[in-house]
Amino acid sequence: MDRKLLSIIISVYNEEKALEGFFNAFNSISPSFSWDYELLFVNDGSSDESLALLRKYADSNPKAKVISFSRNFGHEAAMIAGIDNANGDGLICMDADLQHPLECITEIIKKFEDGFDVISMVRKQNKSAGFMKNITSTAFYKVINMLSNQAKFEENASDFFGISRTVADVLKNNYRESVRFLRGYVQSVGFKKTTLEYIAADRFAGNSHYSIRKLIKFSINTIVCFSDFPLKTGIYAGVVSAAIGILVLIYSLFTHKGAPDGYTTLITFNSFMFAILFAVIGIIGQYISVLFSEIKSRPIYLIQEKINFDN
Repeated sequence: MDRKLLSIIISVYNEEKALEGFFNAFNSISPSFSWDYELLFVNDGSSDESLALLRKYADSNPKAKVISFSRNFGHEAAMIAGIDNANGDGLICMDADLQHPLECITEIIKKFEDGFDVISMVRKQNKSAGFMKNITSTAFYKVINMLSNQAKFEENASDFFGISRTVADVLKNNYRESVRFLRGYVQSVGFKKTTLEYIAADRFAGNSHYSIRKLIKFSINTIVCFSDFPLKTGIYAGVVSAAIGILVLIYSLFTHKGAPDGYTTLITFNSFMFAILFAVIGIIGQYISVLFSEIKSRPIYLIQEKINFDN
């Protein structure tokens, strides 16, 4: 009986310092896999020697495949490209910096064999993250769970996860938004699901490619993808403003015999109203921006080169 095939998808962006360590670590652990495997490296427009190292490794290992983008499209696009081109009965998405422990692959395979379609990997601890990053990560999931009307997400879930061929086909054929939150889609599609905990190790080399600006943009896009609550803030703000206006009117009528001077009150109230107005306009603008991206329907990624693929 032929062994099942496992597709391991690795997003690579300027990881030349980490790749040799990843290759060595993977070569030492892969013989223990009970499934056959294919390695899908997605080069996300790296500007260093990452692609050259991937070519060299693919020459020495026919099970290693490389997809190289025409430019940098982002981590989410890289994972989508891997899912689109994977042939496995089960798929695992992970990073090349060894923060996602390779030892967990055997545990994920066992969960596939137990019939699970979605295996969410939840960080129990992140050694390389500072106190502030851990706090903001926890706060992010609490906020998105509070706002989302579509699904509830595992706190500290990461871009390290396993999905069955069934789920991969769903993502490949249906979840094709330009603005996306892949780990959120994975947790919201349903099917038989479980979680595994892991401790994120220190990066083998290099630095994180996520700046504060990128993280803020990512957080906003995530909220827009899974919640329409911000759009409703205009209604709530209108109700609150009306209530405040009525209170100000009552106060003015009962505390002044003649026409109230009320200059300070009016200025304060107008400033508050304009602040609410501009905030609501900004929220609507963000949703319109997402709609504009979807209407343009541009490709999520463009492939420049494929290595070790049959076609």
